[in-house]
Amino acid sequence: MRGVLVLIVLAFPLVELWGVVELARAFGWWIVVWFLIAAVLGIAIIGQERSRMGPRMKAMLAGGETSLPRLLSTFRRLLAGILLVIPGVVSDVFALVLLLLPAPKHTMPDGPQIIEGEFRKVETAGESNQGGVGRNPRA
Repeated sequence: MRGVLVLIVLAFPLVELWGVVELARAFGWWIVVWFLIAAVLGIAIIGQERSRMGPRMKAMLAGGETSLPRLLSTFRRLLAGILLVIPGVVSDVFALVLLLLPAPKHTMPDGPQIIEGEFRKVETAGESNQGGVGRNPRA
């Protein structure tokens, strides 16, 4: 398994180079325009996700829960942005696949969790007039 991974990592730049050469033969200098647009989009995606990551992490930690789908969605978009910045055909295709994957469904809605309703205090026989829970001690 390790050998296959090493082979993929070593073959990636060669496949990228081959794809760039073939597209340059077919389209000429337009390939440079494509790479520039892809790099600008990649930088924009990275900046956008970087600015969103901090507040998301703070909200998850403050809520006492971790939302793995949200973290994976952020990581997926960051990886797509990095792949768009790398000049090459294969990396751009991988980035587009990552961006076009459907977003995972979040189990918890965004925003604060508010429970609304009518409440009333039920006093037991031992709590009446003895400063029970919710009673103002200054009164």
